[in-house]
Amino acid sequence: MLGYLVAEGQGAADRLLFSVAEHLLADGWFLAGAVQANSEGQPMSRCDMDLHVLAADRVVRISQNLGMHSTGCRLDPASLETAVGLAETALSKSPHLCVVNKFGKTEVDGKGFRSVIAEAIARDIPVLTSVSRGNLGAFNFFVDGFGEEIPADFDSVLKWCHAQKKL
Repeated sequence: MLGYLVAEGQGAADRLLFSVAEHLLADGWFLAGAVQANSEGQPMSRCDMDLHVLAADRVVRISQNLGMHSTGCRLDPASLETAVGLAETALSKSPHLCVVNKFGKTEVDGKGFRSVIAEAIARDIPVLTSVSRGNLGAFNFFVDGFGEEIPADFDSVLKWCHAQKKL
């Protein structure tokens, strides 16, 4: 009950998971987790990264402005942990599905949404996430072969979600 997709192109997985979550919410699903939406900044600057925490109906900005010439990681760890905490709280309310925007570098390092994924699986709540090709090895090690790759298109992902829903 762990589905993941590997989408090609920057932001493709974010947009796909966001669209799927919107569709499921409109259909009355109760979702835990968070999906990412990036907003374009000023010319010559990077986009802002926002997590839409699904059960809390809250947006948490997880990027920080380090200045125009910065090259370091812009992730705001404290804001990410706020989103993680909100997502973890929703798991106790028996959601239909937990959507995690990505298994990224933070999760590879043992932090971020890694605990949410583990807790959801322990509670028998299906999990949907995305993984970059570069993180696939670490992800497969973490899930120990438990994950099912889903084609990275809206219909396939939606079909997988419906197959997981418990009545």
